[in-house]
Amino acid sequence: MKKDLVVKDNALINASYSLDLVEQRLILLAIVEARKTGKGINTNDALSVHAGSYMQNFNVERQPAYISLKKACDDLFSRQFSYQTVNENGNLQNHRARWVSEIAYVENEATVKLIFSPAVVPLVTELEKHFTSYELEQVSSLSSAYAVRLYEILIAWRSLGKVPMIRLEELRNRLGLGVNEYKAMCDLKKRVLDLAINQINEHTDITASYEQHKQGRIIVGFSFKFKQKPQSKLSNQTETITTEQAIPRELKIKPLVSESQAIKYALQLKEHSEIKRFFNYTDTNDLIQRIKKVLLTPNEVNTKAQKVVFQCLAKTDFKNVENV
Repeated sequence: MKKDLVVKDNALINASYSLDLVEQRLILLAIVEARKTGKGINTNDALSVHAGSYMQNFNVERQPAYISLKKACDDLFSRQFSYQTVNENGNLQNHRARWVSEIAYVENEATVKLIFSPAVVPLVTELEKHFTSYELEQVSSLSSAYAVRLYEILIAWRSLGKVPMIRLEELRNRLGLGVNEYKAMCDLKKRVLDLAINQINEHTDITASYEQHKQGRIIVGFSFKFKQKPQSKLSNQTETITTEQAIPRELKIKPLVSESQAIKYALQLKEHSEIKRFFNYTDTNDLIQRIKKVLLTPNEVNTKAQKVVFQCLAKTDFKNVENV
């Protein structure tokens, strides 16, 4: 059965924004709808999200679904987000943009029609370098907006299985916390991080934990670790677009024997679409280094990274030089 994939540019994954749970779900359904229908996303044509789809994907009753979507239409139009890009001169650009340029709720059809803003469109369509994909099913049972956001932040780093320290203020921004929300650290951990981690661990395909970092006695940031749950223990488990085909049984995942050999094949593998889709990388050299690390020390990376790289490696002439 084909699964519904959500695909976002990592600039959007790492953006700072505040959306409630219904608004996040509406955005996700619109992205999925565009992929499923082949209609695509542009700045002129509206995407339709029916209440029935919301009910089915998120196990919501009819009347609450109607009410929630109608309210989301009123609120989403005013929502903004901020993100960063690097311009042609190598300088950092700080952007502020709206999610939608137009949105409507069709009463008798229980349907939301929305048009993404010009800033959002390329972030969900022109995914040439950096993007994250996951199945809608993975977040469908999450009832916390913070859990959905944290799940997205985590899986952007799935090739490593860990997220480097995010400074406290930046993490608060990414999770969409207001200036006066959960200011006490005990509240932040209990009502945001612990809640999100518990839901992620119970309902998604990964198991995660966090570590707090201090300067003196003050907590200044958090880092995260996570691992993929065993396939056999996942109900309705599916694979992302990076691992749609099983690894051939005869494919052996073992380290390459030399640095030069690893570089040779890393240069070839960097052109594979599966590789580009999987790794969260900053530039071509960074991608090459990540591939090389998997080739030389596969036991130091997670299983998915091993599978993606070595499956692509099997499509090269590697078998002919395996003993070199």
